[in-house]
This record gives sequence, C-alpha cells and structure tokens, in this order.
Amino acid sequence: MTTTADTQALLGQLLDPSNRADPYPAYAQIRTRGPLLLPEAHLTVFSSFTECDEVLRHPSSASDRMKSTLAQRAVANGEVERPLGPPGFLFLDPPDHTRLRRLVSKAFVPKVVKALEPDIIAMVDEMLDRVARAGHFDVIADLAHPLPVAVICRLLGVPIEDEPKFSRASALLAQGLDPFITTTGGLPDGFDERMAAAVWLRDYVHGLIDERRIEPREDLISGLIAAEEDGDQLTEDEIVATCNLLLIAGHETTVNLIANAILAMLRHPAQWTALAADPSRVSAVIEETMRYDPPVQLVGRIAGEDMTIGGTAGGERSDRGIVTVAKGDTMMLLLAAAHRDPASADRPDEFDPDRETIRHLGFGKGPHFCLGAPLARLEASVALSAVTARFPKTRLAGEPVYKPNLTLRGMDSLAVDLV
Repeated sequence: MTTTADTQALLGQLLDPSNRADPYPAYAQIRTRGPLLLPEAHLTVFSSFTECDEVLRHPSSASDRMKSTLAQRAVANGEVERPLGPPGFLFLDPPDHTRLRRLVSKAFVPKVVKALEPDIIAMVDEMLDRVARAGHFDVIADLAHPLPVAVICRLLGVPIEDEPKFSRASALLAQGLDPFITTTGGLPDGFDERMAAAVWLRDYVHGLIDERRIEPREDLISGLIAAEEDGDQLTEDEIVATCNLLLIAGHETTVNLIANAILAMLRHPAQWTALAADPSRVSAVIEETMRYDPPVQLVGRIAGEDMTIGGTAGGERSDRGIVTVAKGDTMMLLLAAAHRDPASADRPDEFDPDRETIRHLGFGKGPHFCLGAPLARLEASVALSAVTARFPKTRLAGEPVYKPNLTLRGMDSLAVDLV
C-alpha cells in the first residue's frame, strides 16, 4: 500500500497527455503499488479488479459528487452548488437515481434499440461506400465518429445539420470528466471553454423540448416528456440533464469502442482476418476490446458511509490488504488497470477474443449498469462486421493520434490503408 510522496507523481503520469498513446505501463505501476492514498485530498485510488468490482457493488458507494467532503466544504464556503441544474442520473443515487432511470427506461426500451438496426446497417454501408470511392480511410473521421453521432442525434431527435455543434460540445464536455481537480486541486486549462459549451448545450436542448411540447415526434426527447409512472414525470431540467448525459455517454464512448477494436485487430491481423471470415466472432471482439482497451478508463465513487474495501471480493481472498475509506472520501477506480490485473485475467496484456473467460467492468455494475450498453454493442457489432468484411486486407498506415482525454480516452485520428 502506497502512502508516500510519490503517490502524486504516479497519478501525474496518468494526467500527462504524453502517456495517452500507451497508459498501460503507468496503470501497471500503480496496480503493483496497491491502493493509493491521498488523505489531504480525501482520495483513495483503486486499481485491482477485485477492489474495483467490490466498490462498484458496495451498497455504500455513492455517485452523487455533492456527497463528497470536498464538495460539502465548498458549499459551506458559499460556493454555488450546481450552477447548471441537476446532474444526469449517472451522478445520482437512490431514490432519485431509481426514479429517473425508471422513467428514462420507458423511452429507451430494447425494441427502440432493435428498431434502429436497419438504419445503423444502412448508415454503415453508406459510410463504407464513401471510403471505397475515396480510396483512403481514417477510422475516426470516416466511421467511428460519424456513426454514433448520427445514431444518437436520430434517437434524441436532434437535427443532423446541428451535428458539428453537438460534436464540439460533446468533445469539450468529455474532457471535463477527467479527475484534474480531484488529483491536483486546481482548475485545468480550457475550463471556461467547457463551461461555455455546457451552457450552450443546456440552452439548445431547452429549445428542442419547447418544440416537442408543441409538436411531439417519434424521438427520445418526446418520449422523455411523455414518460410517466404513478403520476411522476421528469422535470424539464431533468430531461435536459438526461439528454446531455446520453449525448456524451452515447457518443464519445461508442466512438472509442469502435476505434479501439479496429486498432486492436489491425495490430493483431489474424483477428481482423478471422472476423472478416466469421462475423459471429464480433461479440467476443467487442467484449475483449472492453477489457483490453476500454472506452471508459476510470470512474469515481463517493463513500456514502465509512467503507472497508479489500481482503476478499467476490468470494476470493486478496493479499492486497484492507483499506478503510472514510465517509465523504472520493474513490477513483482505474478500470483500465483493473482489466489487465493478472489476478483476474490470464495473459492480461494480450488481445485475445478467444480467451475462455472475458471479465470487464466497462459497462459498470449494479444500479448504474450502462443503460446504453445494448445500443453501443449493436453499433459496434454492425460497424466491425461490415468494415472487416468489406476491406479484409486493411492495414495500419501509421500510429494513431490521441485526444488529451484521460477518462474517455480515445483517438483523434487513425489512418489505414485499403490494401
């Protein structure tokens, strides 16, 4: 267990953009040190699979950041609590989370996702037609980015002509998920720009809600307005927060999933060839990508009560010791490190969709299990099956260029050759 001064330096490696292309050596270094403790920051960092799994399942793990000691201290000092309205249900706890998720689920049922499949297939075919005509292919610009954006815009009922504005706002807000303030105590560069993007997005969605109240359509915003159970409906601010959450979660993460899977297969050409020949392999490719190079690299939780983590988890003994987390302290879960924990995966640093058991925490656990997981899997399944079948001899044309994001780590460009 590490409690020495080098803890801050270890976390600094994760925040350093120069490590974005390959953060896994840093994750391994942190994991071998055991849980990292920063008492002055009221922060504990977990990086083993059993510890992260235990925290996600623990009944005292809270998602509402306003329950943290640091947030409560800020409130006591007279700072504004939530300047942009309520958070999305991802950052709420029961009973508020239960109520909102139940209402949102009514407008996000499996038949809605299934009904999107023909459109997703058509979108992918059209995108790959353009790639074939052009004779060159940037995985991000030509497929991994435009597909999830088009799907989420269609699902929400956002005019596709506004997609560039949404993409920019989404990218900026995704950067805001990085734990910069938690680990450094200061504001990151570009903070004001991200706040401006949040204000723009909030106002834009308010405008769409006003339009749908007058003229409902067959889209998710109209569904959220109509969603009701036992006389309970979403408020307008709750609808805005939910749409913002779905936009970012349904866009950035799926971009990363598709692109990371393509990169992993191209670095392991036999896997690309195998999927091109047998599309039934796609589910295993997706789940192994979620383990090997997850779209969401870390998540945070707050200790709603004093918590004891470690010793045992999932019925298995752990030799990493027991950690007591005080009520109000923040817990950072390094999922990308946990997924490559040798204690939970054989040959963890190898990309192998054929491994006997694929365990990952990429879609969360418990009440916060990702509501959009079926849609993300569907989009990735269609895209990966189609691109490998259409271009079975594709090869990397160079190394990927990464965005600065840590939490939603993903590529900005990935050039490949259509051999």
